[in-house]
Amino acid sequence: MELAIHNWMRAETIETTIRRVSAIGYTRLEIAGTPDQYNTKDLRKLMKEHNLSCWGSVTLMLGERNLLAGNEEQRAASVQYVKDVVKMVKELDGHMVSVVPGTVGKIVPDGRPEEEWGWAVDSMKEIYAYSEAAGVLLGIEPINRFETYFINRAEQALALAAEVGPNCGVCLDTFHMNIEERNMFDAIRMAKDRLVGFHVADNNRMAPGMGDLDWQKIVDTLREVNYNGVLSVEFCAPLDRTPANPYPGSIDEMPENLSPEQEKFLIDHGSSSVTDEFYTLLTKASYQTLSKLI
Repeated sequence: MELAIHNWMRAETIETTIRRVSAIGYTRLEIAGTPDQYNTKDLRKLMKEHNLSCWGSVTLMLGERNLLAGNEEQRAASVQYVKDVVKMVKELDGHMVSVVPGTVGKIVPDGRPEEEWGWAVDSMKEIYAYSEAAGVLLGIEPINRFETYFINRAEQALALAAEVGPNCGVCLDTFHMNIEERNMFDAIRMAKDRLVGFHVADNNRMAPGMGDLDWQKIVDTLREVNYNGVLSVEFCAPLDRTPANPYPGSIDEMPENLSPEQEKFLIDHGSSSVTDEFYTLLTKASYQTLSKLI
């Protein structure tokens, strides 16, 4: 197994992220699903100079992005967005794309359960045909009930993947499993034949090792199911705005290079932009916890 890290958790340039994580010891990146922000030729060169390679990407399902939207045009635009993410990963020689089917933060369904299921299956099938031709795997990611009403548990993601195609996989996330699964280790075992990605944050969404999850048991269970892929670090620190904050100076009051889309995504996740020093602390803590286990 190798360690990757996402780059959406702080407002900074991709160059800054690459320099930081390479110096700490990471070997892979999971690029934010914002393909319009990157020149893939330049980015691939930059990663190579810092001994990094692309593992994949994660869709940022914000605004009107929704693969199970009742509006046909909205669904079509959302399908095209995910295809664009797949294309970016292909150009970066990446391996997989983690797909959240529904809009993050959306709480009102567009139709009856059977209607939404049909829309999701049809959308994913169209993306799947494109990703298969590109040689990029899809991993449907369950996220917790406070972020979506649609796919929350491994068994739901597996049911959708089974309808999409034989190579459609799932991507599990320890933070979301900690909330939604009766037993996260059984969920990993259930997903073993379709597990194509694995996101890691602690139970409080801080860096691995800064909460209460049993990381030795998590890694041991991944080995048990023969998962030899990448652990992608995806903490999202729930910043403390009270005098009880154990990390004074952790909030970046004047973030740079933060698009309105990224700002909304961070705020919706109960966070904000963090300072360079605090982000480095979280990035190092993640590496120090996990590198000795894999």
